[in-house]
Amino acid sequence: MSLSLKHQIDVTIQGCRAVHRRDFIKGISLAGASAGLLSWTDLLTLQADELRRQGMACILLWMQGGPSQFETFSPKPNHENGGETRAIPTSVSGIHIADRFPKLAQQMEHVAIIRSLTTSEGNHQRASFLMHTGYVPSPTVKYAALGSVAAEKIANASCELPAFVRIGSRFRNCGSGGFLGVEFDPFLIERAGALPKNAKPTTSVQRYRRRLGLLSRLEAHHGTPESAEHQKLYKNASRMILSPQMKVFDLEQEPASVREAYGEGDFAAGCLLARRLVETGVTFVEVAAGNWDTHADNFSRTQELADQVDGPTAQLIADLHQRGMLDRTLVVWMGEFGRTPRINGRGGRDHFPRAFNVALAGGGVRGGQVIGETNNAGTEIVDRPVTVADFFRSICTSLKIDSDYEYLSPIGRPIPIVDGGQVISELFS
Repeated sequence: MSLSLKHQIDVTIQGCRAVHRRDFIKGISLAGASAGLLSWTDLLTLQADELRRQGMACILLWMQGGPSQFETFSPKPNHENGGETRAIPTSVSGIHIADRFPKLAQQMEHVAIIRSLTTSEGNHQRASFLMHTGYVPSPTVKYAALGSVAAEKIANASCELPAFVRIGSRFRNCGSGGFLGVEFDPFLIERAGALPKNAKPTTSVQRYRRRLGLLSRLEAHHGTPESAEHQKLYKNASRMILSPQMKVFDLEQEPASVREAYGEGDFAAGCLLARRLVETGVTFVEVAAGNWDTHADNFSRTQELADQVDGPTAQLIADLHQRGMLDRTLVVWMGEFGRTPRINGRGGRDHFPRAFNVALAGGGVRGGQVIGETNNAGTEIVDRPVTVADFFRSICTSLKIDSDYEYLSPIGRPIPIVDGGQVISELFS
């Protein structure tokens, strides 16, 4: 595209205050392509740039181990399967959740609950991979995690930090950059609250840059895919550790009142860091909590776990809302599957992928609603079953990602971001 044409488009965009920028970009791009002024490469570049300008982000709160739907957002207090868990009212009339989440209950006007998510994967490793990629593990294809897809599709180019960050140590079998390459692997932080390990040059910045230049020249002679991937890693890592944006990892820069509002513990610190990262321009952040694998002592253990995550989750949503960030930040609370309705002989619940729940807030999602329902015993879905493909397609809709886009695997196989499914229209109506 010529510079003069780009200038004309920019001027026209500035002048069309009455037209939504995204709609105008779409219209002028198609018109320009039809008239022969824009190549399809120019068109795709314009649309990709527009997506990045929207600044969409996602914070995934990962409840590793499979949280019980009965002790979270789908209590059954009037059935023996509900056990000792009680239901409490929320800030939205008619919606009740488990008594273990009193603080999140007060944010329900921002939260949509799906009580009818269903899969067939009851193995931790396979289910975790499925809930992060939308695909079951394959020996022939390394599917990319949703966070990696978001980093590739809508990352903020001006942000000098990794576009995909994971906080915590409970991300086994949760996917990576896969066929997108190591450039889109998640950046791992074991614990929030301090600078990442090995994130400072061990020598002066000038000498460090000279060493990077030497490394680049040496690797340029190899010309292999492996050396190219290695150079990408070093380039991104160097950009990060030399950036003033690294101060985002220092939670002490937050006022004491804000830190106190999030509460104590690793998950609370992770939620606060997630907000700081998104505020800085990071696209996709995961914060892990666990272990929700409550085969024994389900009721006491879920109470302990809920005490760790209820307050920070509620405060994260409230904080994003107060800062005007919630509309462009999707918060997802989920695990790999649910727990059995029947309580076992050890007072626990076993794996149950047939019907479980997730919660979403922000990112254009209409809060204050419940989608789907199970029967009185919690054994079967009786209204609005939601598949993983439906769920992923809806997340992509929130983040303004084309879920039908097809990547090509290294052997030339087309792989759509989401295979099948339908958008959960109620989330956005």
